[in-house]
Amino acid sequence: MMMHSLILAAMMVPAVSFAHASVTKASWGKAPSGEAVDLYTLKNAQLTVQVMTYGAHVVSIEAPDRFGKKADVVLDFDSIDGYTSEKNTTYNGAIVGRYGNRIAKGMFKLDGKEYQIPLNNGANALHGGPVGFDKKVWQAHEITNGVELTMVSPDGDMGFPGELTVHVRYTLENSSLRIAYSATTTKPTVINLTNHSYFNLAGNGQGTILGEKLTIKADRYTPVDAGLIPTGELAVVAGTPFDFTKATVIGERIDQANEQLTLAGGYDHNFVLNGPVGKDGLREAAVAMDTLSGRTLTVLTTEPGVQFYSGNFLDGTLTGRFGAKYVKHSGFCLETQHFPDAPNHPDFASTELLPGKTYHSVTVFRFGTKE
Repeated sequence: MMMHSLILAAMMVPAVSFAHASVTKASWGKAPSGEAVDLYTLKNAQLTVQVMTYGAHVVSIEAPDRFGKKADVVLDFDSIDGYTSEKNTTYNGAIVGRYGNRIAKGMFKLDGKEYQIPLNNGANALHGGPVGFDKKVWQAHEITNGVELTMVSPDGDMGFPGELTVHVRYTLENSSLRIAYSATTTKPTVINLTNHSYFNLAGNGQGTILGEKLTIKADRYTPVDAGLIPTGELAVVAGTPFDFTKATVIGERIDQANEQLTLAGGYDHNFVLNGPVGKDGLREAAVAMDTLSGRTLTVLTTEPGVQFYSGNFLDGTLTGRFGAKYVKHSGFCLETQHFPDAPNHPDFASTELLPGKTYHSVTVFRFGTKE
């Protein structure tokens, strides 16, 4: 397999002037392991973002509407207990890995050797197995305009080969939250990191996201089987409920009689990005808008795909910040990524990382307003 194909240039863009962000740190309780957890608050004139060291979660994002009124636009919880509860299987705001998304039967081969990841999603492994990066306490320190979190995943962790050292940098750049990932390994391994924030641009607890508009810069997507594993096909979106090449209300076609929508209970599919790549290595992946508040979210990434998930498995059993009940479709995810189950699909872009090489990935969540 070829070495992971992300763009180094995206990590080496020329310096740009940004308004300075303040960074503060506070204690935020303990993880189930007993380890202390810290909460970092990043704040500038446009955004306030909170990140905790447990799972490197994004805890909150406050962004203004068209009148300048700020609201929390991600689904989150009042305390760490909401994230560590056994009934919470939603990955709200977490960095998921070592392999974000699904691996069929939890199995893959590297250099002729077979590896088994513990199953935690029916017959498959999801987001790195039952004790993935979302359940680890990361080390953190303040950097300019943000925070850097670091974790060392030992050789054999959840069945994955190689000791993997991972760095995730959250920084504010005016109205954008930038997430920069890097990693190195001691043995050939696979890696696919992403952030699993659930967005509701009307504000946390303000109903479902079915009325929000979405554009995805993709002419194709990867259909799935009953286990939500890609079949290997790159299907065209034209003429299907998966055509978001023009701004479309999320709920407009979500209940159509369509096998793929039925299998997933809505949208839970990887889209194959095909927009132009800028000089910084980023391309526009998606744009979302809430028409009532005017808030917009533009997602830019170095990744080849984005998983659009319409919160199908939220069922109202979790109560979040402000007493919000997280019912079905109360948030959506745009998880930038390499494709699900890529280690078992030679035609998909490789997710292999080799010793001596460095994994790099960048995603930017840019917030704005529209009249």
